[in-house]
Amino acid sequence: MKATSLLEKQHRKVESLFKQLESGRAEPALVLAELANELAAHMAIEQETFYPAVRQIKEDLILESYEEHAIAELALKRLLSTSPEDSAFKARVTTLKELIQHHVEEEEEELFPAVEKVVGEERLTELGRSMKAEFEERLAEGYEALLPPGYKKTSADKASHASPRNGAARA
Repeated sequence: MKATSLLEKQHRKVESLFKQLESGRAEPALVLAELANELAAHMAIEQETFYPAVRQIKEDLILESYEEHAIAELALKRLLSTSPEDSAFKARVTTLKELIQHHVEEEEEELFPAVEKVVGEERLTELGRSMKAEFEERLAEGYEALLPPGYKKTSADKASHASPRNGAARA
């Protein structure tokens, strides 16, 4: 599976979890934990593998993506610290969902098409295979291991300044 297709599939999963959380029909704590795990693992593979590999294609959008991840991570931390019975819970779900929707829209409408024009099918598939394995590892670690404690540092801060793990994408 191409890296972009893998990320889109993960976007759909997160959207589904937001719908479950908003419906009120599922146990909020369980859905929220699954959402947090999915988001944290997804952000990790984007920040550590995908973005460094394609950074030169749309550097301004990649830098913005790191910032959006940082803000989404803070919103996720606030949501995780809120009881589902708290009157702020629904507002925090909505805020995080809207942040993620904006980010997904930019990736799927701007970044992914640009990447697919420059990076060859074979390289995208190779990157996708690597990212899928990394995602499974990160998902198993869980959000508590992936999200730095507190509000001063985010995983995006660390990743945006790191060197690429899998090298630059080849056209």
